[in-house]
Amino acid sequence: MYLQTLQLTNFKNYESLNLELSPGLNGFVGNNGCGKTNILDAVYYLSMCKSYLNSNDRQNIRFDQSFFSISGNWNISQKMTNVHCAFKIGAKKVIKLNKKEYEKISEHIGRFPLVFISPYDGDLIAEGSEMRRKWMDGILVQLDKNYLEDIVRYSKILEQRNALLKNMFEHRLFDRDSIDIWDVQLIEVGERIHQRRKIFLEEFIPVFQKFYKEIGSESELVGLEYRSQLNDASFASLIAGSEKKDAITQYTNCGIHKDDLIFTIKGYPVKKFGSQGQQKSFIIALRLAQYDWLKQHKELKPILLLDDIFDKLDNQRVGKLIELVTADYFGQVLVTDTDPRRMLELFKSLPIEKKLFQLENGEIEVIID
Repeated sequence: MYLQTLQLTNFKNYESLNLELSPGLNGFVGNNGCGKTNILDAVYYLSMCKSYLNSNDRQNIRFDQSFFSISGNWNISQKMTNVHCAFKIGAKKVIKLNKKEYEKISEHIGRFPLVFISPYDGDLIAEGSEMRRKWMDGILVQLDKNYLEDIVRYSKILEQRNALLKNMFEHRLFDRDSIDIWDVQLIEVGERIHQRRKIFLEEFIPVFQKFYKEIGSESELVGLEYRSQLNDASFASLIAGSEKKDAITQYTNCGIHKDDLIFTIKGYPVKKFGSQGQQKSFIIALRLAQYDWLKQHKELKPILLLDDIFDKLDNQRVGKLIELVTADYFGQVLVTDTDPRRMLELFKSLPIEKKLFQLENGEIEVIID
């Protein structure tokens, strides 16, 4: 599977762009701000129906325009499949597969799996639990459509339950029958999500630990600890025990929306005790394990997007990624860099199918084909 062509209209800084991509390695070189990352983000959009960087679609529209569109032709076993994504201010987002619009956008997620390695990946360690939950869910939804439906449904039920709690607080009246209606649904969906996350991590952790050992000189034992209130008690008992607190705070204080992943090294949180090098190895190992897990379960090679990795990683870690590229471990790869000399030397040395694009002053030129 690979993306053969990409067409952009009014997407971010691009008025119009048409690209023919290599099924192997594709490089985009140019100064910061020239639009390299936007190309990777457009590919991400074709797969996940949203931007990797901007959750608000209005922010993806070129300045002073009212819409954007992204189209791409995917080659799967020599069979072409077209995906078209469009958004216009005042209208709903449209996603089409071979010119037929989806009834539910969720039906598209997982058809064209990918992994994005970004300079912002360090936030997985540095930021709060929501980011780590989203990372885990972002992997699972590419494989399991039922899981995606459960995540969306849980969020809606939780929103309704919290609104009811707030309303009851304002009217000084706790209506048990009304809250029970939402509790039954929340418990049913939440327990399914919890079980799916547990199964995923049991499979994922050994793969992650293997990659951590491979990509650097570090030999410390690393792990992912799944912290969930549901690990030690049923959701029903947690909800019952939290009734008074929920009524006072006007918020649902227990459930899988409180789950977290604790990243550890030698049994301690990597956020506090990991060196900069260990944290970099940790993140790259997470992403490589994510790629491997999707590759095995989808039985095809996801697209790999590497944004500005040369300036953020040391030569050893970059070298490991390049080694995997040349060993045919990955399928199609898109990579960005600011240093044209470094990219030219790298591309000339790799015995694989490749294209290198130069971006400058709003123009794009193929310099290796």
